[in-house]
Amino acid sequence: MKEGEITQIILLKFEKTGTIRMSMIDISEKKEITRTATASGRIKLKPGTIRLIKNKQVEKGDVFEIAKVAGMLAVKKTPDAIPHCHQIPITSIKIDFEISDNYIDATVIVKTIAKTGVEIDALCGVATALLTIWDVVKKYEKDEQGQYPGTGICEIKILEKIKGE
Repeated sequence: MKEGEITQIILLKFEKTGTIRMSMIDISEKKEITRTATASGRIKLKPGTIRLIKNKQVEKGDVFEIAKVAGMLAVKKTPDAIPHCHQIPITSIKIDFEISDNYIDATVIVKTIAKTGVEIDALCGVATALLTIWDVVKKYEKDEQGQYPGTGICEIKILEKIKGE
């Protein structure tokens, strides 16, 4: 196999004999249509960390720009990380953030014209954007013991899935 090729294996299971049975969902008969998925999630942060983000005082840089780039790359690389996902052309990625006093909401909208949807791609994008925010601000979130008692990522979900002609 050449470097960069993506191996996609779906429906991996162990049978009673201990052998592995693998197959991939066949989408070849499906029609290419416009598909959109919107995913969202939230990261809970300390109010002091939120202030640093708002004032662009985070040492590693602009939190939202870094998270957008990471989220976009995650959408594009979803089939590399999730073996069940088909490699499909992504036609649009939009990532937005809404900031509150102690949390940030992320929303990722992914579009394609393909035979299968982009829900998992959108979920990967939002999860990675939120993880990236955590990585960029973790220095400010640690307590005296180096733990993160108030930091958390939650509510990652699909808000909407649209299939069109």
